[in-house]
Amino acid sequence: MKTERENNDNPLGYPTELVTADTTYRSASEQVADISLSWKPHPRAWYIGFAISFCLLMLLFLAVTWLFIRGVGIWGVQIPVAWGFAIVNFVWWVGIGHAGTFISAFLLLMSQQWRNSINRFTEAMTLFAVACAGLFPLLHLGRPQVFYWLFPYPDTMGLWPQFRSPLVWDVFAVSTYLIVSLVFWYVGLIPDLATVRDLAKPLWKRRLYGVLALGWRNSARHWQRHQTLYLILGGLATPLVVSVHSVVSFDFSVAIVPGWHSTIFPPYFVAGAILSGFAMVLNIVIPIRKFYGLENMITSKHLNAMGCVMLVVALIVGYGYVVETLMAWYSGDEFEIFMILDRMTGHYSWIYWLVILCNVIVPQALWSRQVRLTPWKLFIVAAFANLGMWLERVVIVIQSLSKDFMTSSWQNYTPTFWDWATLFGTLGLFFTLLFLFIRFVPIISISEIRELVHERSHEH
Repeated sequence: MKTERENNDNPLGYPTELVTADTTYRSASEQVADISLSWKPHPRAWYIGFAISFCLLMLLFLAVTWLFIRGVGIWGVQIPVAWGFAIVNFVWWVGIGHAGTFISAFLLLMSQQWRNSINRFTEAMTLFAVACAGLFPLLHLGRPQVFYWLFPYPDTMGLWPQFRSPLVWDVFAVSTYLIVSLVFWYVGLIPDLATVRDLAKPLWKRRLYGVLALGWRNSARHWQRHQTLYLILGGLATPLVVSVHSVVSFDFSVAIVPGWHSTIFPPYFVAGAILSGFAMVLNIVIPIRKFYGLENMITSKHLNAMGCVMLVVALIVGYGYVVETLMAWYSGDEFEIFMILDRMTGHYSWIYWLVILCNVIVPQALWSRQVRLTPWKLFIVAAFANLGMWLERVVIVIQSLSKDFMTSSWQNYTPTFWDWATLFGTLGLFFTLLFLFIRFVPIISISEIRELVHERSHEH
C-alpha cells in the first residue's frame, strides 16, 4: 500500500521506481555483465537479427562497390534534383544520433536519473548513426577517393577548402560530433569494463577487458577523476545537440531554393532530430528490454519519460510545419506560396500528408498514459515517427528541388534500385554494429545502476 505522502507526491500514479525492488548491487552487475561474457543469455532473436543485418551490410558493400565502378549515375539524381537519397539519408542518420547526446550529456547536466539505464544504448546508437551518416557526403562527392581535399592541410599547391561551402561545414560538424561522442561513450564505459574484467573467468577475457579498462581499480582517486572528466565532456557535448544539426540545416538555409531559404530551419531540424532519435531509442530499447529480461532496470519510468519527450518535440515539429506554411503565405513570395501548395497537392503530396500523419497526428496518442506505459503501443508510435522523419527529409530535399524557378526544368525524382540498396545497406551497418555492441559490451551502465540501488536502499 502506498503511503499518503507518496500519493500526494504522485497524484497521477506515474511510475517512480528507476530500478525495481528485487534489483540488488550484485545482481545488477552479474545480470548485465553476463550478457557480454556468455553466449547463453542471447535469445534466438539475436542470431536472426544479426544474420539479417549482416546480409543488408553485404548489400551495402555491393552498392558502394558498384558506385565506385560506375559513379553516381547509378542513382536517380539528375538536374534539377541533384540531391537525392544520399542527402536525405545523411540528414536522417545525423538526426537519429542526436538522442544519444541529448540523453547522455544534457540530461546528465540536468541531473535526470532516468537516463542511467538507457544512456549506454543511446551513446552507442549515436556512434553507429554518425558512422552511417558520414558515408553519404563522401559517396555523394562523385570522387570519394579525394575526400581529404575537404580538410585544411598544407598541400603543395597552397590551396584551402572553400569555407563558405556547406559541405565543408558538414565535415567539421560531423567529425567533431563523432570524436566528442566517442570519447564521452568510452569514458563512461571504463568502470563497467573493469567490472566485466573482474567477473570474467577465461584468462584471455580478463586480459582483454583489463586492457580496455585502462587499469581501473575502483579507487576514490579514480572515481574523482572519472566524474570530473565525465562532467567536462558532458558540458562539451551538450552544445552539440543544438550546433551540429543547426549546421546541417544551414546546407539548406543558405540556398535560395523555395522551401529552403528560411531561418526556421535550425530549431526545426533540432526538434526533428530529437524526435527521430528518441523514436529510434524506443525501437531499440523495447525489444532488448523484453528479450533480455531487463524490465527491472529499464522500467516503465523510462518508457514514460521518453514518451513525454517525444510528445513535446512532436508538438514543436508540428508547430514548425504551421509556421513554415504561415510564413510562405505572409511573405507574399509567389515561389514560396507555390512550393507550399505543391507540397500539399502536387506529385509528392501523398508523402507530405504521410509526414503530417506520422509526425503530428500519431504522436498525439502519447497524451495517453496507457500508451506511454504499454511497450508495444509505444513501439508503434516510435516506428511511425522514424518513418515520418525520413519522409520529411524526402519532402524537404526532393520536392523542393523538383520544381525549380523555371517550369522548363521541372522534373520528378525516381529512386533506383541502388538508391534503395544504399539506404537499406546502411540500416544493415547500423544494426550489425548494434548487435555486436550487445554481444561484447555492457549494454547498461552498471556503475550508474549501482548508484540507484545504493540510493534506494538508503531511502528505504
